[in-house]
Amino acid sequence: MRKYPKIVQCDARGQIVIPKDVRQELGIDAGTGFWMFTVMNEGILLKKIPLEELSQHEHLVSEVKEHAAKIGVSPRNIDKAVERHKRKSGKLEEL
Repeated sequence: MRKYPKIVQCDARGQIVIPKDVRQELGIDAGTGFWMFTVMNEGILLKKIPLEELSQHEHLVSEVKEHAAKIGVSPRNIDKAVERHKRKSGKLEEL
């Protein structure tokens, strides 16, 4: 993977295109889910979520809950979202 920075722009709907070479390198396909974290006032961090059952990602949910205060998310709301989506389909990519 290239190590130099890439410049991408946000469109009017807030969407950002991930360059093709980056998508190929990281195995990002249509429908790939991401955890999104804000990093202070510097920007955002995206962490790819493999398309697997939610039960296989409990460690990620726990990690997000552990850092919920830092990212401005209520642990209770995380639990509610997880339960709602477990009942729907059990797939984390729909969370």
